[in-house]
Amino acid sequence: MEETAARLDVPYLHLPELQRELAPRRDAQAIRSLWRLLRDRRPDVLHTHTAKAGTTGRLAALLRGTGRPAAVVHTYHGHVLAGYFDARRERFFRLVERALAHSTDALVAVSDEVRDDLVSYGVAPPGKFTVIPYGFDLDARAGSAATREATRASAGLGESFVVGWAGRLTAIKRPLDLVHAIAEVEGATLVAAGDGELRPQVEALAAKLGVDDRVRVLGYVTDMASWYSAFDTFLLTSANEGTPVVAIEALAAGVPVVATAAGGTAAVVDDGETGLLAPVGDVSALASHVRRLRDEPGVRAALGAEGARRMRERFSIERMVDDVERLYRRLLAR
Repeated sequence: MEETAARLDVPYLHLPELQRELAPRRDAQAIRSLWRLLRDRRPDVLHTHTAKAGTTGRLAALLRGTGRPAAVVHTYHGHVLAGYFDARRERFFRLVERALAHSTDALVAVSDEVRDDLVSYGVAPPGKFTVIPYGFDLDARAGSAATREATRASAGLGESFVVGWAGRLTAIKRPLDLVHAIAEVEGATLVAAGDGELRPQVEALAAKLGVDDRVRVLGYVTDMASWYSAFDTFLLTSANEGTPVVAIEALAAGVPVVATAAGGTAAVVDDGETGLLAPVGDVSALASHVRRLRDEPGVRAALGAEGARRMRERFSIERMVDDVERLYRRLLAR
């Protein structure tokens, strides 16, 4: 986000104490910094995103009392209420989200599936939510035939069947399933863009299964467009997803997606029309889908072309900006 803001010449403030990890002392510092920011800047709207910023930001607004912003909005890109922590902590986080929802003027979900999950966990009633799907400059993220050839050549991929993946190498993404699946697809090379705590296990499993020459972990990548264009298919093995941005970007690049039917994935990947879905953890089914796309280039091309068309229809920047502005105006007009 900072890189994007700098490129677009949009001023921003960075709060180093606002971090992803749970750390009570640093989180308290973040709340104090946000409280001062609200006091000094007096914004009309406070709009928070993700669990940590949503908690610290909305607590800071509560502590402002009558000086809080006229509209407080929080967007759920997914949630951490299932599958991330043990049962005791999940119950605690659900209670926190319910309490914060009462002090929030509007809750935004990036898909119907995310909204329905949050309603089922008792976070808030359906009427408190507004669904605003993502919007992207998809042409800038799609790459081209020229970048495809250049990227594949520089990476030494040649004519191999390249299966792409992008994200954090963490448990909820089930990256070990990627390795197990690729081991079942002869001649396929997995290119994983991302890093995380499970990277050593991913690389160790690839060596154990004898496919370390067919598994490449790139680490953090800033220019994903050239890599999307280099992929023949994209594989998503997550146990849970809000709206999988990487699937949107891959499809926009004309790359069909094989994925688990987790969370909001089915709202992006239309099974049999833009990609192929399988149950979470069903490595054999995922591998079978990848083999089909390897062996049937006509099907692969048709799914990719339809995916590119649908992503531009559903996920334009203009539509998203209009939706958000409409929500702000409605809240400020109360």
